[in-house]
Amino acid sequence: MQKLLSEEKPKESHFFAHLARMKLIQRWPLMRSVSTENISEHSLQVAFVAHALAVIKNKKFGGKLNPERIALLGMYHDTSEVLTGDLPTPVKYFNPEIAKEYKKIEAIAEKRLLSMLPEEFREDFAPYLVSESTHPEDASIVKQADTICAYLKCLEELSAGNHEYALAKKRLEVTLKERHSREMEYFLTVFAPSFELSLDEIS
Repeated sequence: MQKLLSEEKPKESHFFAHLARMKLIQRWPLMRSVSTENISEHSLQVAFVAHALAVIKNKKFGGKLNPERIALLGMYHDTSEVLTGDLPTPVKYFNPEIAKEYKKIEAIAEKRLLSMLPEEFREDFAPYLVSESTHPEDASIVKQADTICAYLKCLEELSAGNHEYALAKKRLEVTLKERHSREMEYFLTVFAPSFELSLDEIS
């Protein structure tokens, strides 16, 4: 502490203050939900699932992934939304041009967020904040986890009697098929059915 006081005072950074606002950004904003979900909660679940997918791939299907790094990628995968907000999926993918332009906005937001860090730390955080620097295989696992978590949300809402999520579930089933992998199939077979059960049933 004494040494720090004797040195030049570091410049303040707004990076973590921005990340703290992840809890204020609601997902599924156009949908009636039994329980709301913010991007902070979603990111933690994606980190859990991405880590599990990496472990499953390594243990059962000959993968050579780093599950801890992938968990961190999952934690940070939506951080740019503290600057852009969460654009609803039907809007984001209404047509290819909108999707393309939104990707550009996301890339700018990622770099803007990275620039908020003290310069000496940017190289350490860049692999998690800037999607273009992510290894394609790692990015694929995080995308699978992201889709799985959205699908699990649909299962929870439908199980609670909320049919608002019926079409979203069908749309996500198509995406799951497009992103199919053996580790994803294993996760969905072993872990997903419990999301349709009550607390008493899983206890």
